[in-house]
Amino acid sequence: MGLLDNIFGGGSGSAVPGGNVTKPLMIALLALLASRYMSGSRKAPDAESVPTSPGGADEISPGSVVGGLGGLLKQFQDAGFGDIAKSWIGTGPNEPAAPRDIADALGPDMIDALSQRTGLPREQVTAILSQVLPQAVDKLTPHGRLPTHEELARTA
Repeated sequence: MGLLDNIFGGGSGSAVPGGNVTKPLMIALLALLASRYMSGSRKAPDAESVPTSPGGADEISPGSVVGGLGGLLKQFQDAGFGDIAKSWIGTGPNEPAAPRDIADALGPDMIDALSQRTGLPREQVTAILSQVLPQAVDKLTPHGRLPTHEELARTA
């Protein structure tokens, strides 16, 4: 069972809007964010150039998750939505994010890359992310902070 299976319950994604597209969308988002911030680029890489983990499309490495979460927090902070993202990481209630907030925080290049990678329309990408990001970040940060590589490796 992979890391995102632990978050979304067996990988079906049925507990969240978007059904079985949730897990691939989250994998694509974390991989895009991790590759963006590990390379120092501010632009989303092309969907085809996103590295995949050795385990294939259903697996994601702890390094990708840590880099992706750090990148996600930076994106939200830079766009003025830092308090929303911090609420997901913190131990209190998660503040909601509207699809427009997600689009503004991630930017058009990232939304386009996710749309291209998943085959979903941009509006559906942002709608799904507005529903799943708070819960996914919350579950990946149970101690109210970004996890270490070792902590994530234990949950994978």
